[in-house]
Amino acid sequence: MRLLKLLINPNPQELRRPDIEGSSVEEVVRAIIQGVKEGGDQALRNYTKEFDRADIDSLKVPLPMKEDLPEEFKKAIERAKDNIYKFHSTQKPHDEYVEVEPGITCWRQSVPIERVGLYIPGGSAPLFSTLLMLAIPAQIAGCREIVVVTPPRRDGSIDPAILYSAQLCGVTQIYRVGGAQAIGALAYGTETIPKVDKIFGPGNRYVTEAKQQVSKTECAIDLPAGPSEVMVVIDASSSLPYAAADLLSQAEHDSDSQVVLLVVAKDEAEGKRTISAVEGEIIKQKENLSRQDIVERSLSHSWAVVVTEPTLLLPLINGYAPEHLIINTKDYKEVAKGVKSAGSVFLGEYACESLGDYASGTNHTLPTARWARSHSGVSLDSFYKKITFQEVTKEGLLSIGESVKILAEAESLDGHARAVTIRLDEVEK
Repeated sequence: MRLLKLLINPNPQELRRPDIEGSSVEEVVRAIIQGVKEGGDQALRNYTKEFDRADIDSLKVPLPMKEDLPEEFKKAIERAKDNIYKFHSTQKPHDEYVEVEPGITCWRQSVPIERVGLYIPGGSAPLFSTLLMLAIPAQIAGCREIVVVTPPRRDGSIDPAILYSAQLCGVTQIYRVGGAQAIGALAYGTETIPKVDKIFGPGNRYVTEAKQQVSKTECAIDLPAGPSEVMVVIDASSSLPYAAADLLSQAEHDSDSQVVLLVVAKDEAEGKRTISAVEGEIIKQKENLSRQDIVERSLSHSWAVVVTEPTLLLPLINGYAPEHLIINTKDYKEVAKGVKSAGSVFLGEYACESLGDYASGTNHTLPTARWARSHSGVSLDSFYKKITFQEVTKEGLLSIGESVKILAEAESLDGHARAVTIRLDEVEK
């Protein structure tokens, strides 16, 4: 019995994502957001009791808090923080001034977004790593205010690792609320939670839908994202246990997650043998995982693909546009040169996705669902607005004014032309 659905030399359209019910989620989320807009803090408490089974009085978490965590765990978080900081610090913008012609100077200035909201998933898998990935670049960029929301545990508390990571990054505002209601609170504000200018962070289908809804009218978001995904590319030289481990590490994220095993083989028979061997490794390794139910549901709508025609490989990769792409083939450097659409790429047998998820330095907040064809993952740029400036002297106006007048009149925009000529008439006296 196969664990993964099989495709042989498919076209990219055949690599479909899981079907996720849309209309019902959309309606539920719309009602929740409206409830938050109308009910404020009390609505958040009600939703938290309904969805998280937690009774909370105060939404804001008092800080500082002393967290009793093992020293080795703290050191691991600090190491991750250092690497993420190093990588993102190299992305600081350099504003350049250009004199396009005498008397006309243009430049672009990078201005940090004033107030950002960071959604940090909690529940069964509290993602303290996501807090590092978002709070560190926000701090480097110089965002004036960083607001963190995260679901509480049943007793109303917040996972200690999330609290420690937040304090390590200098975050002072943490609120115990999650789900679509948290996104609504960030977008519209409540009595306690401030309205933000841009929302960052991954989440389940309800959180994702909520971000999409508020982005239409109220608040910017980091990027379109849905269930997490990975494509693992291997050949006859690859370690099959490594491939199985990489697939499982992604499948355990969520039951809606999808994994794709892409086998480059000399013929169909070799490819099928490799897939069977990897599936055997998956069965063996998943017995030791704590989230087996989630893994099995994720695998049920995942793919194993055999590619025997070399010319099909890159169109499949770029057509699928995976959130995470692991290339563990003998010629991985050559394959990597042709990658045009992927969130983050991991090269060679030792570059497992887990490294990027936690501590190598790159950001793990990435586009999913083929959005990598047009969107980048979160970076330092995500926390800036780019404002253009231009300064024009009398010399510059005299030089370019007549050309602008001609162009404006060609578009029948007399007011535009007049804004130029009224100045030209004055300076030419």
